[in-house]
Amino acid sequence: MSTATAELPTHTETSTWPSYLRRVGIAYLASRLCVIAGAAIVAAQEVAEANRDGLPRPDNAVGLITQVLTSWDGAWYYRIVRDWYPTSIPADITYNDMEARAAFFPAYPMLVRAVDPILPGGDVFAGVFLNFVLGALGVYLIGLLARDLYGDRIAYRAMLLVVFFPGSMSLSLTYSEATLITVAAACLLLLHRKQWLAAGLLAAIGSGTRPNGVALVAACAIAAVLAIKHERDWKSLVAPLLAPIGFVAFQLYLYDRTGEWAWFRVQREAWDEGTSFGWTAVKNTLEAFTRPLSSPTDTITAVSVLAMIALLVVMVKRRPPWPIVAFTLVVLALMILPATVTARPRFLFTAFPLFIAAAAWWPEEHEEAWGLTIAMGAAGLVALTGLYGVLGAIP
Repeated sequence: MSTATAELPTHTETSTWPSYLRRVGIAYLASRLCVIAGAAIVAAQEVAEANRDGLPRPDNAVGLITQVLTSWDGAWYYRIVRDWYPTSIPADITYNDMEARAAFFPAYPMLVRAVDPILPGGDVFAGVFLNFVLGALGVYLIGLLARDLYGDRIAYRAMLLVVFFPGSMSLSLTYSEATLITVAAACLLLLHRKQWLAAGLLAAIGSGTRPNGVALVAACAIAAVLAIKHERDWKSLVAPLLAPIGFVAFQLYLYDRTGEWAWFRVQREAWDEGTSFGWTAVKNTLEAFTRPLSSPTDTITAVSVLAMIALLVVMVKRRPPWPIVAFTLVVLALMILPATVTARPRFLFTAFPLFIAAAAWWPEEHEEAWGLTIAMGAAGLVALTGLYGVLGAIP
């Protein structure tokens, strides 16, 4: 794909961009309130259960809401923040063993450790606040990338889609998605602008943030191939050479610390992560239709798969540059392939160029449908947060 058939970006109405950014800033705050609302529903349920069972009521809902924001993977990241990585891995490890934290990458907990001494409120506040800031920065960088590709108005719409997509819940949880999205958006923007060294350094950080951060390696490689083919720009090779450093360094660090390739064994044994080549996603999606509402997890998988297909069709129609396509396809492949945790809104969310393509494709005359889409996204954001908060589905 190329940008040959894409609309040329226009920045002639310079006064509109600050206005768009202000609106997106308000939308971002509103979307975070949607997440808080979902968590507050969980808090209200816990208070009601405490009243019913005659247990002491909490003084306020802050602790209960924070508990939702730091649950699931967040709890594992805080184990790394507080105890760092294990020095040995027990035989036949399970997810009940503390050493299972070796499955989680280091970039986000390192950032939490760095900002914790600066901020009041302890490491929990540091993690939540850090992701709030990174989320806002990531949305802005996605907007800059969309602006370079398609112009101001499409960038504005892309940012709105991003902030209200239900998977953006992960920007408020103490997960690593906010770190990856910020780094990935900056990397793709710099690749598009042919700033190879900076892009490679960001890709190296990204590959040490989450497993699907390796998608940046593919983006850098494709960008370099195209730069060499069309412009004989051999300096572009610095980007793909630097990109895998984060992933490789993390594996070597764990090997030096534990004496084995710990991440791979922990993933296999503790988290039961193998490869189903997409069968798990297909099976769960079919079960969502044959046994509707029997499993929230199956429903979430089905919605994620169908949304992925629709967004891929839109991406084909809008034809973004190949490095961006490569990043997106690798993220989606790594979402679909696993045997256990397959398609999820937060994984689809990390394939954020899909939302840029959707904003670029959206017909201007369908304003009513646009408003309905944003409203449905906000409602989904509240519902998904609540569902995860009550542990009703695998996140």
